[in-house]
Amino acid sequence: MADPSSYRPRPGEIPDSPGVYRFRDEHRRVIYVGKAKSLRQRLANYFQDLANLHPRTRTMVTTAASVEWTVVSTEVEALQLEYSWIKEYDPRFNVKYRDDKSYPYLAVTMNEEFPRVQVMRGHKKKGVRYFGPYGHAWAIRDTVDLLLRVFPVRTCSAGVFKNAARTGRPCLLGYIGKCSAPCVERISAEDHRELAEEFCDFMAGRTGTYLRRLERKMGEAAEDMEYERAARLRDDIGALRKAMEKSAVVLADATDADLIAVAEDELEAAVQIFHVRGGRVRGQRGWVTDKVEEITTGALVEHALQQLYGEETGDAVPKEVLVPALPDPVEPVQEWLTDRRGSGVSLRIPQRGDKKALMETVQRNAQQALVLHKTKRASDLTTRSRALEEIADALDLDSAPLRIECYDISHLQGDDVVASMVVFEDGLARKSEYRRFQIKGFRGQDDVRSMHEVITRRFRRYLAEKERTGEWADGENSGEGTPRADGRPGTDPGATPGSLAAPRAEADSGHQPVPGHTATSGHDAAPGQEAGCGHEAASGQEAAPGRQTVPGHEAADDLALTDGPALKDEDGRPKRFAYPPQLVVVDGGQPQVAAAQRALDELGIDDIAVCGLAKRLEEVWLPREDDPVVLPRTSEGLYLLQRVRDEAHRFAITYQRTKRAKRFRSSPLDDVPGLGETRKQALIKHFGSVKKLRSATIDQICEVPGIGRKTAETVAVALARSAPATPAVNTATGEIMDDEDGAPETTEDAPGEPVSAGTPDERRGQER
Repeated sequence: MADPSSYRPRPGEIPDSPGVYRFRDEHRRVIYVGKAKSLRQRLANYFQDLANLHPRTRTMVTTAASVEWTVVSTEVEALQLEYSWIKEYDPRFNVKYRDDKSYPYLAVTMNEEFPRVQVMRGHKKKGVRYFGPYGHAWAIRDTVDLLLRVFPVRTCSAGVFKNAARTGRPCLLGYIGKCSAPCVERISAEDHRELAEEFCDFMAGRTGTYLRRLERKMGEAAEDMEYERAARLRDDIGALRKAMEKSAVVLADATDADLIAVAEDELEAAVQIFHVRGGRVRGQRGWVTDKVEEITTGALVEHALQQLYGEETGDAVPKEVLVPALPDPVEPVQEWLTDRRGSGVSLRIPQRGDKKALMETVQRNAQQALVLHKTKRASDLTTRSRALEEIADALDLDSAPLRIECYDISHLQGDDVVASMVVFEDGLARKSEYRRFQIKGFRGQDDVRSMHEVITRRFRRYLAEKERTGEWADGENSGEGTPRADGRPGTDPGATPGSLAAPRAEADSGHQPVPGHTATSGHDAAPGQEAGCGHEAASGQEAAPGRQTVPGHEAADDLALTDGPALKDEDGRPKRFAYPPQLVVVDGGQPQVAAAQRALDELGIDDIAVCGLAKRLEEVWLPREDDPVVLPRTSEGLYLLQRVRDEAHRFAITYQRTKRAKRFRSSPLDDVPGLGETRKQALIKHFGSVKKLRSATIDQICEVPGIGRKTAETVAVALARSAPATPAVNTATGEIMDDEDGAPETTEDAPGEPVSAGTPDERRGQER
């Protein structure tokens, strides 16, 4: 626990200007981001007597080891930069609302030639009209089913659409009148787009026009004694009215507004948002957050506005936003919202009438959401805490293992050997920190050797990160006993008091901060490193010429996922393998555990516990123990270890199957330099198969659009080299298949050489 006075900036260092500040911990990870109208006044509040600070603020400043700031010109710029940094660094002490990306939207893909109505989740795409969000996907489907009677817009996927166009027969919806069937040209692209635009107008709240038009047509049909047509129009009107009833009128003046309510206690806060368009509630969503900092209701509202509109522009930001409390100050937030929309936005507290009554409804929803969340979390938190305590007792650990890493090896009869690393923190999966490895130290099937290699590579990288940033706890300046990145004894020449004080020396030189310039205060900043420097080679890529890599580390082998941030580098950005676990779990028994412990011993790591979970009897094996630890079958600790082990197995076998499938789909054309996917598909489409392409002449290959003579010669040479030297064998029957006997060919639908993978049951039996 750090003393805030050890990194407190000197008097006069902090400018009296608007800006954004960052607190970092001893590992250089950003743990808190804040903004201020006056950096000097705001930061001074953090360095007062600890007894006067809020408990959460006290925890933050004692966890931090340095503080730095960036000066900006206006408070609006500070708001924008704060949002960007919170999104980039994911600080642990900032308010973070639970992700709402799972909420479904009704989407109309106006960016396609034939727009499609569908349910969409996740990030919004350009050119797609969104309505919602909705609480449940079935609510969207019910509404769409009613509206398709009047607006028969396409709802099928691209594959179904192409298949119908090829066969000349529409799908079932086309036959029952709920699709205009543009796939078989029953309607032109222009008319279908107009139909989709009318659908969007109705969903946007402009309902009166269509109802009056249908009522007029129904009257005309009745006058002409076309009673069947009049009856259909009557049913259409009924369907539209039923769809409208699903979102009752709440504001009589057809207002477009978002209403935000907050329910909070000392520890948590729940936010509920109602989206009102055209006077009707068109969507609803909510978040829950831990109050990890001392924060007011107005500040919670400000964070909710950043979360809600940080990625939105145009009409997605309504003209009016109603809140229970205004941010302080409110002007920068209102100006920021205006910039996002492109026109004026009113941010205010409703005082009377329908809007105040609706706000009370939203507030009740927020209160109920908070109560429900606390009820669920109390049970879940109690169970997870008990599980971690049982594991600590069973393994004789000093404390509960708050971070657990589990490793598993997967292969198919010794081919495509891979490994996985999954991370659980506080008993919950942290998928953003999952990692996967390719075993390249040897070939063949050897789970014990593979486990040793993976553990060695993972913790060698951890030691390299510690050495590079000078984080040794003991003897870091004595020159004795400091392990090197390769596990050998050595010293860290960079970890000296003088070098670590470089940021302060720079501050004393009279250098004044300017807008957009970052200043730093603290004694652990890496000397001579600017923001964004020092990044390691990207996962799965070879180190570029001139790029520095850690000795003994195979940069291309440690594959990181692309689905989220991991840990932080010296600038606080995501970094791999920089944070140690309290417990390493391996999928296996005594041999795998011994291999993992041997790898840690070779690297000089003695503060990380190791255990293994054997599948057959669910026994827990410890290093250097002849007998396993047997946990009760009803133990929450055993259940947690099983979940961790099963998740590692799932992650490993998924990666192994992906690699195997990619190898099976490989084609001789993949080895042709300069031949991209488009031209490969053009070649296969022109010749029909790789075998026919192999027998083609260079002049025939040149006939394919986009293929020049030089490329054709390269293709011919590559295919000649890859020609099979032995006849193909049917692995199911053992029959030798030559060209005359009808050897299988690679067709346009399946580019690549044929490879038999066996039956599904055979494959499952061979996979590890």
